[in-house]
Amino acid sequence: MKDQVNDRTDEYGGSLENRCRFALEIVEAVANEIGADKVGIRLSPFADYMESGYSNPKALGLYMAKSLNKYGILYCHVVEPRMKTVGDKSETPYSLLPMREAFKGTFIAAGGFDREDGNNAVAEGRADLIAYGRLFLANPDFPKRFELNAPLNKYNRETFYTSDPVARGRGQGGPTLDNISQDNSMASI
Repeated sequence: MKDQVNDRTDEYGGSLENRCRFALEIVEAVANEIGADKVGIRLSPFADYMESGYSNPKALGLYMAKSLNKYGILYCHVVEPRMKTVGDKSETPYSLLPMREAFKGTFIAAGGFDREDGNNAVAEGRADLIAYGRLFLANPDFPKRFELNAPLNKYNRETFYTSDPVARGRGQGGPTLDNISQDNSMASI
């Protein structure tokens, strides 16, 4: 879908509409096969991994959000234009609002939200749901931590895509609140 990597000259290249055609054809085919109420899509219009950026990511996201309404899919999950670490605050908290307003189904936002940011986004109508992928990787008891407003383990991006169990253990599935409590209890004995 992104113009910096799609250099096709057929019906799947060139204009924004053509570059989005394949994704929309897939959505339509899957919705027709299993029912639109079982279909969702995740979009990352602002991501520029491996030089795969887009000259106008807002236009891309908005076009896709509007176009997806035709198929009546269950949800659209969009990643904010931020890849922050725990503790960093977003400089663009309203960047997804045009897409959220355009899409008529459930709108899920992701990308650097903490507990407060996520609650505010939902309360202000900027999203129906918030996704917390990286924080779940580092906090196996993530829902409990949010419930208690407890501090979060920081994630380690270097361990995300590795088969090395030692590396995975350093950055993912960090200590749980129960483990921390037990360690503190033992230290006081």
